Amino acid sequence: QVQLVESGGGLVQAGGSLRLSCAASGRTFSSYAMGWFRQAPGKEREFVAAISRSGASTYYADSVKGRFTISRDNAKSTVFLQMNSLKPEDTAVYSCNAGGWDAGYVPYDYWGQGTQVTVSS
Repeated sequence: QVQLVESGGGLVQAGGSLRLSCAASGRTFSSYAMGWFRQAPGKEREFVAAISRSGASTYYADSVKGRFTISRDNAKSTVFLQMNSLKPEDTAVYSCNAGGWDAGYVPYDYWGQGTQVTVSS
């Protein structure tokens, strides 16, 4: 079992930046790959970014590639999402997920409560 708590969301103007954090507790953090997902109103939840257990491998959705960076600090049991050059279409509730890695990210059923990101035009 792992518990996840996100923070760092807020309101930002287009072109601005935010850094999301997801703190984990419970089972050893480094045993999980980690991912970020987002859900906009009226839309399905979509994958944003993922990072392997060691942090050596990362993977991004095409829509955020070059603008967002995922990283992790295993000593602090925390995963981060640095979001730059934000666009109004990035507005969503962002949630972190603990999962596995098998030629790509495999989400498990461990989710945080989410943090709202709103980008104004």
